Amino acid sequence: MNVNIKRVAAHAGVSTATVSHVINGTRYVSPETEKKVNDALRDLKYTPSAIAKSLRIQKTHTIGLMMPIMVPNFSDEYNMRIAYGIRNGLRLRSYNLILGSTDNTMEGERDQIKMFVTQRVDGLIMMPSRSDEEYLTELRDLKIPVVFIDRMAKGEYGDCVLCDNYSGAHNAVTALIGKGHKKIGFMTNNEKVTTSFDRLRGYRAALSEAGLDMDEGLIRIGDCAFDSGRRFMRELYEECGVTAVFAADNLMAMGALSYVNNEGIDMPKDLAFITFDEHDWENAMKPSISAVKQPSYELGLKAAQMMLERIENPQKPFETCILSTQLLLRESV
Repeated sequence: MNVNIKRVAAHAGVSTATVSHVINGTRYVSPETEKKVNDALRDLKYTPSAIAKSLRIQKTHTIGLMMPIMVPNFSDEYNMRIAYGIRNGLRLRSYNLILGSTDNTMEGERDQIKMFVTQRVDGLIMMPSRSDEEYLTELRDLKIPVVFIDRMAKGEYGDCVLCDNYSGAHNAVTALIGKGHKKIGFMTNNEKVTTSFDRLRGYRAALSEAGLDMDEGLIRIGDCAFDSGRRFMRELYEECGVTAVFAADNLMAMGALSYVNNEGIDMPKDLAFITFDEHDWENAMKPSISAVKQPSYELGLKAAQMMLERIENPQKPFETCILSTQLLLRESV
């Protein structure tokens, strides 16, 4: 026999309204009465319908997460650590997480936003593919709490949590300069996101502060791809004569190091190398690869915290939180 709220009320010796208030938390119920209801729920093995509950209180306790998950892409390890942090942060308040991939395109983001709106999520955490797309104004009209993660969106659309990309790059290049390097190459991917832009700013600032001339010919900007990193490394080493390289993209770094290994280039004797973000393979290589470590899990936890605070206080001013990075100097420098 199906167990309904009337049977639970009869079993507990209370009204159906009281059972409803205990389940939904919509009104104060004395501890003694609440225990009777919970005992009845357990005895009768009654499980409240999450869908029915969401319709009553106009909340689903679900947050949508939009990320550019692509295969093959080693940055997905970084994204998944962020997602794990978000999930754990939301679970503390009994919120669920739905992950949607945007393919790092504007069209993909629009499709995911429509899907999440249809599923009536209570909030949206997203890693935008661009910083200045006009379609982001649609989010404001939807009146859904939004937290941008890893990348900042221009304009007042929501809260934001990201790593200190500027200081991370600045510290890495400064370390290379401290080792005596003056011709330092730089490679990054899509400059249309604040992540890449801030890392390039950090590179430029470190050179300027050290009194080194800014040679635009040592900067390479291209697709987030293994082949791009390999090609850029060949150009920078063979044609430009760099003695050090800072790779601000992990997949490009893999391509660059493939060229270094195939050509038998001695690190750090002939070439010093630092990449942005840390993965296990970097420490396993010989020589081990220096890297700027990002607090990816903590980034996710903070995003979850900001989302929950926004849901509770939707009128508070938007906040931007920047988490520090850590420079890990290994054998490649």
